[in-house]
Amino acid sequence: MSSKLSFVRIPKIVQHSFLVVLLVVTVVSAFYQTREILPALQPQTGQNYICEAPFSDNDDTFDVYVTDKSVALMAIERFCSDKVVRRQFGNVNVILGQNDYDTFRYINHGVVDLALVKSNVVEAFGADSIYGYENIASHPDYSAYFIALKEKPELTKEYLLGKKIGILDYPSSRSGHIVPKTVLKSLNLSDSNVELSYYNSHQELRRALLAGDVDIISSYWGKGDDDILSKNYTTSLHSGVSGMRWYLKMQTRNTDLRCATQQVIKQIAMTHPRTYYQSVELEQECGNE
Repeated sequence: MSSKLSFVRIPKIVQHSFLVVLLVVTVVSAFYQTREILPALQPQTGQNYICEAPFSDNDDTFDVYVTDKSVALMAIERFCSDKVVRRQFGNVNVILGQNDYDTFRYINHGVVDLALVKSNVVEAFGADSIYGYENIASHPDYSAYFIALKEKPELTKEYLLGKKIGILDYPSSRSGHIVPKTVLKSLNLSDSNVELSYYNSHQELRRALLAGDVDIISSYWGKGDDDILSKNYTTSLHSGVSGMRWYLKMQTRNTDLRCATQQVIKQIAMTHPRTYYQSVELEQECGNE
């Protein structure tokens, strides 16, 4: 007597579902095995400067955020020797921001006690109302320009077509990024018909222009520019660009710290080599209130 084998026919949709599940399990398993071998990539953060030795056993640090290395070095030197800071804190930590991620991390989350940033950054994050950041000193507003080496740039589509334009790789910079991109967009220009080159600082922009790597840069006009460039070959893009502001976290009325911080800011301004930082206005300066 012969026996007859019977088979259950599995619908195709079930087969496909099984294959998808098997694929997901394989990928997840491979991910966890790989994660044990490869180190996790951490986002780049700012460079830190601290005092040579703690002032006391106080674990509280006076945290300062800036985006200019020269200001960072001058700030750490002066805050480390300030008697009010030494009395109220155990150490000073000056953070040199490298990019917009750093600014977001330290300002949006209210991490630092003092920050040198633009007002639009603080206002965008609502850091003034949430964390009590108070503007205690201001550097001047300025204008944004297209700057060329041998001719005055024209703000026309025909002139800018095919030009190599240097801008800052810093999306929150008004003169080096926001303003020039806004102008180009208003002229219906984009990456497809204008060659944009990105640089890390205004100094790098000037070096690129002088070297002939770009035809035009977008930046401010500084006092030292008269020695290497011609003001005749600039075209104004926007006037009244918001300057840098010093913001101190004033969740309590710590007037001693406010006055001490303003004095350090004034000392930095008096000795800084750049004309821009030399000009500073203290808001409700101590003794003048």
